[in-house]
Amino acid sequence: MKIFVSPCLLGENCKYNGGNNYSEKVADFIKGHEVVSLCPEVEGGLPVPRASAEIVDGIVKIASGKSVDQEFRAGAKKVMEEVLKQKVELAVLQSRSPSCGVNEIYDGSFSGKKMKGQGVFAKMLMEQGVKVIDVEDIGS
Repeated sequence: MKIFVSPCLLGENCKYNGGNNYSEKVADFIKGHEVVSLCPEVEGGLPVPRASAEIVDGIVKIASGKSVDQEFRAGAKKVMEEVLKQKVELAVLQSRSPSCGVNEIYDGSFSGKKMKGQGVFAKMLMEQGVKVIDVEDIGS
């Protein structure tokens, strides 16, 4: 099986704050599988580090109110094309991300509150019929 994995989960320093979300659970889960890994935010032209972003009324913005929606959507589209080209069957994504959140995302208030919803890329994957799981759901 070919699996897409958010690169931050594999230890790549591509998070908004310049860090990563390395997960031993993910590393074990993908053993023996072909892996595709690209960060939609970086592919959309955003730097590392960058201002944190949340989805506010359907638009991805940073706390100052500036929209980064175009970059998020362009990156998601670019990575989606690769996912389809590579015939990925499953995606393991980072929780709460405005790109990769599967079950929930931050609510757009920049206060740490969460709500049910999907990030831009996660939603795109689901719409294309790719099975998507949140890193927190691995092993459950």
